Amino acid sequence: MISRAAPTVAAVAALSLGTAMAATAQPASRDRRAAPDTISAPAIPVERYVLPNGLTVLLSPDRTAPIVAVTIWYHVGSKNELPGRTGFAHLFEHMMFQGSEHAAKGDHIRTVEDAGGTMNGSTTNDRTNYYEVIPKNYLETALWLESDRMGYLLPALGQDKLDNQRDVVKNERRLSVDNQPYGRASEVVSAALFPASNPYSWPVIGSMADLSAASVDDVKQFFRSYYAPDNAVLSICGDIDVAQAKVFVERYFGSIPRGPDITRPTVAPASLPSERRLVLEDPKSTLPRLSFAWPSVGGSSPDAAPLATLGRLLAQDRTSRLTKLLVYDRQLATQVTANGGSWENEGTFAITVSPRPGVSLTQIENLVDTVLATLTAAPPSAAEVARTKTYAVVRTITGLEPVLSKAQEIARGQTFFGDPLHYEVDLRETEAVTPEDVQRVARQYLTAGRVVLSMVPGGKPDMASKPAESSTNVTIAPEMAGHGGQHQ
Repeated sequence: MISRAAPTVAAVAALSLGTAMAATAQPASRDRRAAPDTISAPAIPVERYVLPNGLTVLLSPDRTAPIVAVTIWYHVGSKNELPGRTGFAHLFEHMMFQGSEHAAKGDHIRTVEDAGGTMNGSTTNDRTNYYEVIPKNYLETALWLESDRMGYLLPALGQDKLDNQRDVVKNERRLSVDNQPYGRASEVVSAALFPASNPYSWPVIGSMADLSAASVDDVKQFFRSYYAPDNAVLSICGDIDVAQAKVFVERYFGSIPRGPDITRPTVAPASLPSERRLVLEDPKSTLPRLSFAWPSVGGSSPDAAPLATLGRLLAQDRTSRLTKLLVYDRQLATQVTANGGSWENEGTFAITVSPRPGVSLTQIENLVDTVLATLTAAPPSAAEVARTKTYAVVRTITGLEPVLSKAQEIARGQTFFGDPLHYEVDLRETEAVTPEDVQRVARQYLTAGRVVLSMVPGGKPDMASKPAESSTNVTIAPEMAGHGGQHQ
């Protein structure tokens, strides 16, 4: 058993290399991942190895500044929940900040902030992550803190902490979903796009009813199932001595036992046989809004890059097709968004338009459909596609400048693709998109099988797009809501 005493700065300075680690080490492979000559992809040095307990470790030296980013990704998100037990992944993100056996509640946050660092966590459909950015001489302390809540959280988890954080999450839902204009739009669309058995049909934050029903035993079982080293990736990037970092990792994580085998959900590709028209009334809103959504593909699909390109081509900036037409040329809308986004196993292509006062949603829908028809009838120009690709590449490269971004990016690649350098694959696939690819995915995915959501002020369903057509009113009281909104 390792000592759980928190390391001191003096101890950090005095440490020397100990016995060799019982782990297999290897540099991250770059085979078949070299980006085309047209892309100056940043070279991120990564050493990857795996501890005997299954923890994957990524070490990336960066001497730009005397700071270090530590992030740990657990391969669990709302996708791993069950109907009636939604919101557990996000709730547990909160529970991980409530203290562990050797670090009392508040110690983790206070220690990092007193050192001048920052920290946080987030939950998505597919993963939960935590991070610290600290001065380099606090690396050992950050690793001790993270290892203590990985290996020693349950002894400190009680009913009082669960009740406290359950109320915090409920208030977060009220603030970010129930009391926001059209705050439930995302959950309404997801529930309409995917069958109820599909784990992408419910939102990350969960429902009020499920949060109320969660017991301490439920939460503890969730931790035992997913918060184990063999379901985690530890990524360390910054001003580090690689050999010393390995000593710290072995010292604090090496004795934590493996977790049980995980059965991951089987997610069948979603499709809609026909259009679903929905109306959401919101008394907090004074202007209507219109959204379109189609089921698409997960992140590993070769169609993910063309769909992302299509989204940028429609609404990336003032020269993009929908934005140019609706916002600038016709001045019918104040904002247009279009996004071909992918999760691990599913994806959606979504368009949202915020019209100017007095503009009908029917007019907006007709114009959007006209623009989409031009893309299915003929491929966009090579110049259009090249501009969107350049934007994506520049955004990726500049986004990798901070050490935290590097640490998160290589953790993402390892978690979902088994490759910390997967960002290079993303760049290569983006660069390879052709105008014909964009036309093909527009034809294949932007079909009649879609969700059209008219968001209108309360009591004004007649403001919906094409009100004469059959639609379903999905307005319900927040306290009766079966699903919650996304947590970022």
